[in-house]
Amino acid sequence: MTVFRRIFNRKKRYQEIEPDEILIDAANLPAFDTSRLEGRIERPVGTSVFTGFFSITLLVGVIFIGALINLQIVQYQSLSARAEANRLAHSVIIADRGLILDRTGVVLAGNTVGISETLASSTTKKDAPLGLFATRKYPFGSSASVLVGYVSYPKADQNGYWYQDHTAGVVGVESLYDEALSGTNGLSIAETDASGNVVSGSMVRTAKTGSDIRLSIDAGLQKAMHEAIAHRSEESKWRGGSGVIMDVQTGELLAVVSYPSFDPEVMSSGSPKDAVAKLLASDRSPFLDRAVSGLYTPGSVVKPFMASAALQERIISPTKQILSTGSISIPNPYDPSKPSVFKDWKAHGWVDIRKALSVSSDVYFYAIGGGYQDQAGLGIAKIDTYMRMFGFGKETGVPMSGEEFGTVPDPEWKANMFDGERWFLGNTYHTAIGQYGFQVTVMQLVRSIAAIANDGMLVTPVIEAGQTGLHTNVAVSSSNLQIVREGMRLAVTEGLAQALAVPGVRAAAKTGTAEVGARKESINSLVVGFFPYENPRYAFAVVMERAKAGTPQGAPAVMGEVLRFIVSERPEMVK
Repeated sequence: MTVFRRIFNRKKRYQEIEPDEILIDAANLPAFDTSRLEGRIERPVGTSVFTGFFSITLLVGVIFIGALINLQIVQYQSLSARAEANRLAHSVIIADRGLILDRTGVVLAGNTVGISETLASSTTKKDAPLGLFATRKYPFGSSASVLVGYVSYPKADQNGYWYQDHTAGVVGVESLYDEALSGTNGLSIAETDASGNVVSGSMVRTAKTGSDIRLSIDAGLQKAMHEAIAHRSEESKWRGGSGVIMDVQTGELLAVVSYPSFDPEVMSSGSPKDAVAKLLASDRSPFLDRAVSGLYTPGSVVKPFMASAALQERIISPTKQILSTGSISIPNPYDPSKPSVFKDWKAHGWVDIRKALSVSSDVYFYAIGGGYQDQAGLGIAKIDTYMRMFGFGKETGVPMSGEEFGTVPDPEWKANMFDGERWFLGNTYHTAIGQYGFQVTVMQLVRSIAAIANDGMLVTPVIEAGQTGLHTNVAVSSSNLQIVREGMRLAVTEGLAQALAVPGVRAAAKTGTAEVGARKESINSLVVGFFPYENPRYAFAVVMERAKAGTPQGAPAVMGEVLRFIVSERPEMVK
């Protein structure tokens, strides 16, 4: 019975309350402070509280177990790889840059092992990420720098991590062919212990050297032309100069010179800093690519194209002579006492088209350009048509950056430039001799004169060896172009281009002198031409920029020096 009572009592929900406990509470009830919960009967915690507590505990347990399964099973592979990588140091292996070669394989831009000063100054050897990489070497220095360009080396932050992980081309061929030259970086992995010491290493990906680029440039000829222009610039106080030699059939460029220029190794490394600062502060524009970006008043070198147009339009015969007394006068309809006078640089007497090209008679080209007395002129519309046909006023298509269009002046151009002012006959006269608003590039000049040399093909210049530029035909007959070539040959044998009468090569040329400056206090000296005369293979154009008016030794003297180099060192070019 006692056992039964104990079992029964365990199953009871509440213990029995004795009568005396009830009587005591009831007796004292009025004295309780109810505001302090005195005299209240305590009740047990409800089952819902325990149910909620156990539910939350179970949910948290399930979440933790799920996360454990995700980490240990689902994401095991990726997390294991990340954990492994935490003790593996990855290092970029900078790819060697491809070489830039001339047409015969001579190195214009090569490599040597080094470390950039930027990296060396910002990191310690310990922190540097396998810091050695190939630096650029330019054996021909400034003689080809504007064409070849320079680079920017890889750079790392103060902790030794690359934020530029390749050598990048900045200008010139280095920039134009940057993707091909750059190659593909490699990757190495070094295993480290807890202290950061290297335990072992391996090469994951081998660096792939960039592709070599072979240019059409002849390195020796490039250097010779650069030295000739540099010598003449410093000797006779020209501000600078540019010269281009081109294959008249393929458009391959054998020399593209711009002077003054810069040291590409100095610009690539950024040091010494005073040398960089001097280049940046120079007023002679050493970074300007004068061959494609320099704009020049052409002067008389446009006369072969004017002659071609006049012959093709049949406004004059090859044998007709025009008298040059030193000037022509045009009546002034507003004031007959003040005629407009257009001067020749000297009185040449009677000249036909060949002689006019040889002695560069302005009067002759005034007449065939704008008309004079009984001689009809081309007129500005025809002049514009033929000049553009020969490639002026538009890009040549050469694969070099920064090319300018130039200007062929016409009534629309004048109206835009001078607030609607109308076109006058005198503007046509000045355009016919390459003055007024006429502006050309050296690349346009060499391309256009090549079209006269090769019997009427306008070829797009190219800078890669073995390529051939696009051809378009100039609508001038072969017989008319031959007459122009004869006049240009006469300029070398007995005219103004006798500086090019170099033994061993028969060249044809046309010189030009353009007045520049607000007071015409300076001049540009120009020469264009081709050689050999009987079987033209190469065209050339040289511009010497801004010297004091009257300076004698200019572009013809430069090209004479270059021809002497060719006869001596490149005899195959004159055969």
